[in-house]
Amino acid sequence: MSRPKTIDSFFKKKCASHSEVNSDTPLNRPLATDLNASVIDERPSKCPRILPEEIDATSLQRDPGKRPQIWEFPVNLQDEMRRAYLRAGPCQPILKPTEYPVSGPENHRRRFQASWFQTYSTWLEYSESKDAIFCHPCYIFAKKSTGRLGSDAFTVKGFKNWKKVNDGMNCPLMGHVGTDPNSPHKIAVKCCEDLKNYSRHIGKLIEKQSSQEIENNRLRLKTSIDSVRRLAFQACAFRGHDESSDSKNQGNFIKLIKFLATFNDKVDGVVLTNAPRNAKYTSPQIQKEILHIFATKVRDVIRKEIGDAKFCILVDEARDESKREQMAIILRFVDKDSFIRERFFHIVHVKDTTALTLKKKICDFLSCNDLKIQNIRGQGYDGGSNMRGEWNGLQALFLRECPYAYYVHCFAHKLQLALVAASR
Repeated sequence: MSRPKTIDSFFKKKCASHSEVNSDTPLNRPLATDLNASVIDERPSKCPRILPEEIDATSLQRDPGKRPQIWEFPVNLQDEMRRAYLRAGPCQPILKPTEYPVSGPENHRRRFQASWFQTYSTWLEYSESKDAIFCHPCYIFAKKSTGRLGSDAFTVKGFKNWKKVNDGMNCPLMGHVGTDPNSPHKIAVKCCEDLKNYSRHIGKLIEKQSSQEIENNRLRLKTSIDSVRRLAFQACAFRGHDESSDSKNQGNFIKLIKFLATFNDKVDGVVLTNAPRNAKYTSPQIQKEILHIFATKVRDVIRKEIGDAKFCILVDEARDESKREQMAIILRFVDKDSFIRERFFHIVHVKDTTALTLKKKICDFLSCNDLKIQNIRGQGYDGGSNMRGEWNGLQALFLRECPYAYYVHCFAHKLQLALVAASR
């Protein structure tokens, strides 16, 4: 069974770490060539064995006829390669007209025209090795060829039929772009725009949503913490008999949260009915957990205040509404300014009120707070035989271990007995 989350764990930030690749995988093998050289293999059928997380656009294979296809790269690197080629832009080498190879019949020779780069500047690419043109967006988002005729003309094979390039609507370049808004070329262009728009990436959207959720949770929890602190400081009851939405009195805790929400619109927007059902932070368990954290902090301050000084213990027990015996422990000591202080330290549940049980609970509690029994210089209990018994009472058991822990009858109990006798 998984361990339940606590309030403390809510504030602990989880540091996201990148997954490490095993040293035996191809991605961690060193390049045979210098990293300043091209990271892309000259052979178009193979992918590089290693790729940095941020690909340098100047190190890419720019010739469309030599570069590998995007779908040949590992899946986890394909988007990074797409971004790198988008940053690099289309490959458009400007050569002298006579430097472009000629093709066609002897009486009507044709060649690539550099002026086409101006007409189709956003996507047209030229490969000097293949003397063919390619489409930059279609290459970036191309999928593995299906074998259909012409499906990879502008991505893998290259187009080099210059016969009708300037023939109006019959131009194969115009036909590649298409008039339909859902043409493969226009879809690829739209995908490139989305890839460049980082704010629309799903990871960014999830991160933004998570950040807002964390902010709301913190504000909601802070409201509950402030309410608990105020009620505890004023020693007020937290819960009412009926905390349902139809109740006329839902208790101090819920009412105080509603009161705080009336003064702050941000708080009002995230608490109670506006909070998710699994993160309201108003349940009795959450209230007790917050109180436990406060109590721990207070005990730490009291413990530092005592230091290594001598102290006295004042102990009394009573039965609560659930018929369970609860033992209250109060420490009396002299602080560093020579003032006598009495601090309520803790309430401990005991299964019975025998002297041995009470002593064991007190010793365990003092040991947990690094308070030595040998430093006890006084004991204050009521007049019950289990407490003041001369031979087997609680005070006698402590005197055997610490002879300076003198017993003094509790003055509060003496006053109570006097008032009861007088009233009778």
